[in-house]
Amino acid sequence: MTTAFDPIDLSGTPLANRIVMAPMTRSRAGEGGTATELTAAYYAQRASAGLVITEGIQPSVVGQGYPFTPGLHSAEQVASWRKVTDAVHAEGGRIFAQIMHAGRIGHPVLLPDGLVPVGPSPVRAEGQVYTHEGPKDFVEPHELTDAEIRQTIADFVSASRNAIEAGFDGVELHGANGYLIHQFLAPNTNLRTDAWGGSETGRIRFAVEVVKAVAAEIGAARTALRISPSNVYNDIDEPAPDAVYTALVQEIEPLGLAYLHILEGAPIRELTLTLRKVFTGTVLINVHSDGPTGPDDHTVIDDGIADLISYGVLFLANPDLPARLKAGGPFNTPDPSSFFGGDAKGYTDYPALDAVK
Repeated sequence: MTTAFDPIDLSGTPLANRIVMAPMTRSRAGEGGTATELTAAYYAQRASAGLVITEGIQPSVVGQGYPFTPGLHSAEQVASWRKVTDAVHAEGGRIFAQIMHAGRIGHPVLLPDGLVPVGPSPVRAEGQVYTHEGPKDFVEPHELTDAEIRQTIADFVSASRNAIEAGFDGVELHGANGYLIHQFLAPNTNLRTDAWGGSETGRIRFAVEVVKAVAAEIGAARTALRISPSNVYNDIDEPAPDAVYTALVQEIEPLGLAYLHILEGAPIRELTLTLRKVFTGTVLINVHSDGPTGPDDHTVIDDGIADLISYGVLFLANPDLPARLKAGGPFNTPDPSSFFGGDAKGYTDYPALDAVK
């Protein structure tokens, strides 16, 4: 029987175990959206994970949705991430960069030169975003034109190429949690009637084109996609996600991606099992439960439901999590007071402090 503690070959990248550190926004970037020495120390501490996935990294200036988040669109940023990947590799770890375009989630005060958040349609999200000026209501995003959509795809490709230059083992494209790729997939945020919306084929097109373009640039074996069907985070409404996500996975399945990362919502296990049958490659899941992924949830690998499992909050409090899981504990308890954004129940990429050692 395969367990979470067995090694796995991830499309040519050997992983020591099947326990993955989930992407978690930190809002700790340095000047110019660069990674810092603290960034390197933070990820190196957790390098015993089979795979570390970074916080969301914006592929362009307008892709930023939160304060003090890092990018991979300048030479300075690329150089700063090289220190992080070197530190993780020195500890024997593997690390993927999560490329995240926030889309409509953000605010003009976070962007330079009069830029405003963008989206597939001019639909404002309900709620607020934390900024350096305090909480701000979301604004109506600029609707991307066809030419701007193609430029955004090119930005994903450029950032992914930069990630490989910075020493990352691969990239995870963030198509979950209400950010830009997810906004194209969801019927309440994509009201377009052109080739980028309308039908299920239209709504999956942006995700498919991004994945294909990045895979063509850096290789499918170093490209992954994260999805979160029916996740309501960031004012997403997907009442019937099965058809769209099945169609999406059918389109990307032949590419031979490194993995498909499914962040489960409620109820979602049935859809997870469906997508597991469609996607013949490696499946990584972040388990839905009443709270963050727990110490016993890695049995999804024993049961053949997934090949890898990602942990978020538990990795903050337990940097040596794989060893603790294998030993059955003890586990440090995550401190909810360390979170200054998002909901501490069920989401693994909300802003979190990195002070836990």
